[in-house]
Amino acid sequence: MAGVDKGEFTFAVVTMSDKGSRGERVDTSGSHIKETLLEEGYTFEDYAMIPDSIPVIVDTLKKIADTQRVALLVTTGGTGVAPTDVTPEAMLQVIEKEVPGIAEYMRLESLKKTPHAALSRGKVGIRGTTLIVNLPGSLKAVRENLETILPILPHALEKIRGDEGDCGITPS
Repeated sequence: MAGVDKGEFTFAVVTMSDKGSRGERVDTSGSHIKETLLEEGYTFEDYAMIPDSIPVIVDTLKKIADTQRVALLVTTGGTGVAPTDVTPEAMLQVIEKEVPGIAEYMRLESLKKTPHAALSRGKVGIRGTTLIVNLPGSLKAVRENLETILPILPHALEKIRGDEGDCGITPS
């Protein structure tokens, strides 16, 4: 998006993983998110790896959104249908406004690659002025989903922080 300094937008990454939070797994998905957003020009603020626990997820996401006030909070993990996948349920306690179109767009693009994308339950929403995006846990899915939404993030983040420009007009 022309005229947007993505460096104005801070971001945080939170990985939901029981094994990762116990030090039993390397977090390749969270690392990829951080590296990609840094390459895109966003400003890194925070990273956390936490267990798949609704209270821990809710507390962590609220704390980052409310106290650090990052523009973008990207999570990875816990979006599927396994018994421990509780990220979408936690999100319902965190977000103030859902943005279903972004989640639907990621699933639509993922379905072109694998029918397993239909099992993704990730949500996207806003808390305060923070856009929170849930990505799946696998590195492959993170790469594909992040690639899908990168072009729309600057516009979304500007709108969330109060930009009153028309959405259909391309800046010159």
